[in-house]
Amino acid sequence: MASKHEYDAVIVGSGPNGLAAAITLARHKLRVLVLEGKNTIGGGSRSAQLTLPGFIHDVCSAVHPLAVSSFFFRSLPLEQYGLKFIFPPVSLAHPLDGGRAVLVRPSLSETAKEMGKDAESYYRTYAYLLANWDRLSSDLLSPLRIPRYPFLLVRFGIYALQSAIGFANRRFRREETKAVFAGMAGHSMLSLDSFASASFGLVLSLSAHAVGWPVVAGGSQRIVDALAGYLQELGGEIQTGWMVRHLDDLPKARAVLLDISPRQFLEIAGDKMPSFYRNQLARYRYGPGVFKVDWALDAPIPWQNPSVRDSATVHLGGTLEEIAESERQVWQGQVPEKPYVLLVQPSLFDPGRATQGKHTAWAYCHVPSASSYGMRMQIEEQVERFAPGFRKCILAYHTMTAVDYERYNPNYIGGDINAGVQDIWQFFTRPVIRWNSYSTPLKGVYLCSSATPPGGGVHGMCGYLAAKSALKREFLIN
Repeated sequence: MASKHEYDAVIVGSGPNGLAAAITLARHKLRVLVLEGKNTIGGGSRSAQLTLPGFIHDVCSAVHPLAVSSFFFRSLPLEQYGLKFIFPPVSLAHPLDGGRAVLVRPSLSETAKEMGKDAESYYRTYAYLLANWDRLSSDLLSPLRIPRYPFLLVRFGIYALQSAIGFANRRFRREETKAVFAGMAGHSMLSLDSFASASFGLVLSLSAHAVGWPVVAGGSQRIVDALAGYLQELGGEIQTGWMVRHLDDLPKARAVLLDISPRQFLEIAGDKMPSFYRNQLARYRYGPGVFKVDWALDAPIPWQNPSVRDSATVHLGGTLEEIAESERQVWQGQVPEKPYVLLVQPSLFDPGRATQGKHTAWAYCHVPSASSYGMRMQIEEQVERFAPGFRKCILAYHTMTAVDYERYNPNYIGGDINAGVQDIWQFFTRPVIRWNSYSTPLKGVYLCSSATPPGGGVHGMCGYLAAKSALKREFLIN
């Protein structure tokens, strides 16, 4: 290392991607510094007491199928640093009116049996892809490239390059089966009639059977705490309370990796970049925001169908048509009266999240970008719809609007927790069309946030892949 460099690499941002990048570099005996603007590490994986003392809530991410699917995370000894995943017996519950509920279990065959006249179609849709999940996920959690398993990816693409509405209506006949797929696809924050929106429903359905949808014992903060513990064991350094306003604020290093959004990159380095690249970054598209409410509860949510308690994750929104209409309204800039709601009830499986005998839950819905509109009443109405008497269980609540989310984490532009639209046009080419998605025109400067492939989610792959690129280009290490 040249003497003018204080570090081999400086990473800005301590979310899962920033820490993944730091670990990848530190494993090669490089001197690494992670800078975090807040006083605590974590990015979107922080946990906090938002409502009452003793009630632990995940500020953003809370359920982690992608974390257990990530081959990078699986390569780390994170359990030695306190990370423990808890797997509910049911991956997902989707209640419907009249006390009905569809349960997606880890077993594909058991789930298919509950799908009535859709049983055979449901099984045939997922069986081959599920048998090859590790191979498929390795290609999906990667940048645009020649796939390792092209025929498998083509098989996936035949389904994935459809709208979620079109796919559900072609493959399934029952209202219940279509509704479950709509709920899966709704995680994308895309309108469900948009091209390739089925891809998200497929990936999440497959992950529900392949690895389950676990929560983390003690809260999602334990993921980044484990990553940080391992990084420090490797000799990496972390400094909090250091908000980077300009690239010139950083210590001298051979490589700089930025776990930030394109808009932030423009703010701290725009004057250094060529105009063509600046204009490309300025055209990067952000999606809808989210509104979230956390509850401290006196008792478990009183679901009309008690089997809904067997899952940590619950999709609320009713039928395919209702969910699609809710997501369409958001994309048209409207606030839905009956929003599609994603709800998590972790304390049923992790009692340490609340004081003895009490419970925590949270839910969020999608809203137009940068909305300051409060959606607590609409969300609680959807919960009451399937769990009459829910409001009587509430001890306290805490809310965050889309504007609050951007204030909490500057990566969440307009409250977009995916750090950019993840449609087919901006999935593999995030943040710009460039042979190396992580490199920038600035020597030694790389992007490693969710605005790079493979996009949003707690999997660390954006940071890992960016660091691999920096190792090859700056340190000549393959």
